[in-house]
Amino acid sequence: MRKVLKWIGIVLGGLVLLLVIAGISLYLVARGRLNRDYDIQVEAITIPTDEATVERGGHLVEAVSGCGGCHGEDFGGLPLFDDPTVGTVYSSNLTSGEGGVGGQFSDEDWIRAIRHGVRPTGEPLVIMPAHHFYRYSDDDLASIIAYVKTVPPVDRESGGRQLTIPAYFLLALGAFGPAVIPAEIIDHEAPHPEPPQPGVTEAYGEHLSYVATCRDCHGNDFAGGQAGPGQPIAPNLTPGGELANWSQEDFMTLIRTGTTPEGEQVDPFMPWMAYQNMTDEELQAIWLYLQSLPARESFTP
Repeated sequence: MRKVLKWIGIVLGGLVLLLVIAGISLYLVARGRLNRDYDIQVEAITIPTDEATVERGGHLVEAVSGCGGCHGEDFGGLPLFDDPTVGTVYSSNLTSGEGGVGGQFSDEDWIRAIRHGVRPTGEPLVIMPAHHFYRYSDDDLASIIAYVKTVPPVDRESGGRQLTIPAYFLLALGAFGPAVIPAEIIDHEAPHPEPPQPGVTEAYGEHLSYVATCRDCHGNDFAGGQAGPGQPIAPNLTPGGELANWSQEDFMTLIRTGTTPEGEQVDPFMPWMAYQNMTDEELQAIWLYLQSLPARESFTP
């Protein structure tokens, strides 16, 4: 019996040791991803300061990409999530106020962050959807930067990023999806894609579906999806889903009011309050693109 107990002890001890080694390995993998140094040499872009450019940037920031959803209506930063199991992650204060990056960033720093998802120090940003914003034209990116430079200063220190040990494990295992660190999925050496000209076309609707970050919730194929663990399930937007019997007017009413043709209010996680400020032409282009997609079966978690 003593020998049996001894072997049981050895086996259990070995399993504990393996778990400890596995845990340390996962932690180091996650730390390595978060602390990787990206040497991004960005192409300089002239940032105009005229009223038309700033106005265009404001439209893209507030209505199309809805940046205030993460950075706050005053762009002073918000807690993106605060969970005792996972930890806390705060978005940056984008203004020139105390604690903000606006007074510190050069034009190249803004380009590196928005287009590549990388800090001036070379570390990757988390959750920032740079893999979608990478598709913005130089002119539109310049407009966005020009606008952000004009927002009033907000004095607010960011809480930064404080992750728990389980969060590191989940990150290493891919539980948060590939887009949590967008710098990892951007081909930083590839020629920058040239977006289509604005207009009521399927091509421009597809472009808008990227820079408006629709795919983060509805999936790359728009068959439905989930932005992250615990988030609501976004519906299938292909002709095989909820929009099958909708008209363009139904779609635009939803975006303008947050109300479906059945009279139901959409989940508040859907940022329709930002998207409602898109132009008719932009929404029509998105509608054309969604209607052009093949009918797909709805995503099920």
